[in-house]
Amino acid sequence: MIQTKRVYEDFSESDGYRILVDRLWPRGLTKEKAHVDEWLKDIAPSDALRKWFHHETGKFSEFRTRYLAELKDKKELLEEIRQRAKHHRVTLLYGAKDTEHNQAQVLLEVLKG
Repeated sequence: MIQTKRVYEDFSESDGYRILVDRLWPRGLTKEKAHVDEWLKDIAPSDALRKWFHHETGKFSEFRTRYLAELKDKKELLEEIRQRAKHHRVTLLYGAKDTEHNQAQVLLEVLKG
């Protein structure tokens, strides 16, 4: 099972293996408080795409298209997450305030697809 969660939400044992999928470390959060098992910044959107999107909801459709194109070159990382999810619950962590329009949701769609 794979799910998403804001990294700022409280840690729960039921989260399973927690993977941070942001390129930047979440502002104001210590490593101890974040309870991140793995920081997979290489699966996050490129710096150029992240800066272009800037979490503007109106750009999300185009962001999604561009991020999906980037993910085509990250098949090994995607497979690593899928393999881990076969044996453990996996939670994809993100820092964005918008819980619907962020890279973790696109990533979840790809992993479940």
